[in-house]
Amino acid sequence: VLEGRSYRLQHPWVGLVNRSQADINKNLDMVVARRNEREFFATSPEYGHLANRMGSEYLAKLLSKHLESVIKARVPAILSLINTSIDELEAEMSYLGRPVAIDASLYAILELCRAFDRIFKEHLEGGRPGGDRIYGVFDYQLPAALRKLPLDHHLAMQNVRKVVSQADGYQPHLIAPEQGYRRLIDGALNYFRGPAEASVDAVHFILKELVKKSIGETQELRRYPTLQAEIASAAIEALERFRSDSKKTVLRMVEMESSYLTVDFFRKLPQDADKGGSPISSSADRYTEGHLRRIGSNISSYVGMVSDTLRNTIPKAVVYCQVREAKRCLLDHFYTQLGKKEGHRLSQLLDEDPVLMERRQKCSRRLELYKSARDEIDSTLWGK
Repeated sequence: VLEGRSYRLQHPWVGLVNRSQADINKNLDMVVARRNEREFFATSPEYGHLANRMGSEYLAKLLSKHLESVIKARVPAILSLINTSIDELEAEMSYLGRPVAIDASLYAILELCRAFDRIFKEHLEGGRPGGDRIYGVFDYQLPAALRKLPLDHHLAMQNVRKVVSQADGYQPHLIAPEQGYRRLIDGALNYFRGPAEASVDAVHFILKELVKKSIGETQELRRYPTLQAEIASAAIEALERFRSDSKKTVLRMVEMESSYLTVDFFRKLPQDADKGGSPISSSADRYTEGHLRRIGSNISSYVGMVSDTLRNTIPKAVVYCQVREAKRCLLDHFYTQLGKKEGHRLSQLLDEDPVLMERRQKCSRRLELYKSARDEIDSTLWGK
């Protein structure tokens, strides 16, 4: 049996000499028991020729080699699994980001601000969606608002009669009711303030939305909720300043049209009227229906010309004062304030989300364990 001729096994038979109850009762030392076992196999006429393949020591060596061979056979798969896990953890650590050194806080904050600014500009310049909404304000919203102005009501014959009759007081106008013209024009042009301010506010709203969207899309900022809030606050504050300047500019443009009229436009009107056989009458028929209708028509034509002008110039002013400035210096004031902050206050801006910090610590510990296991396996294999 021990020679393997009666029952063949995958692994050879190994004979052992068990400890007797007497040996156990005598607390016989294991070293002595192993020595007695070797002597038994060496001196036994039946097992002497198998002595080198018998005994507990030989069994231990045999099992050790078998275990080693099994482990070596499975090592490549184990190493592959460990390396895959290490790659995944390193990718997660890269996503979570490394802790920022205290002396590198300012540099890190500036880099994060530049990353946000780059994404914000991409939204405005077309690399990302959103900037086209500004064009929609100028191409659809502003023209629609201009068309909805109550100019027809303002230039209705009843209102024209009222304004013209009140403009000169008790003094009748000599040739044309100039004061009436001016009052009607001023009243009509005053309506343009609403669409002008609405365009400024609409673009301001879009820019604010793009700031929030850009902060959310800046992957590097997700670790720092405090810095996110500071950047958002600084950007919104800057946009408010740009809106204020833009609103002043577009309102000045409307006021400029009111403060100085294009007289050449009106100088041509009497000539056109004469050619049509309907010259402007003297003061005798100053309140006739035809005369009042002509005044309303002339002012409507002039206001239409001004409307076309403002439709083209208001977008220019809004883009110059708001969009251009947002692209050029959205965070300039924030950068100035950063330069005045001390180290510990800069570090506070980089306070991370506690949940994220705990996640990074767990990930780091797991990564160290996997790397340690890989190094142990490598050293064992190469050591052999």
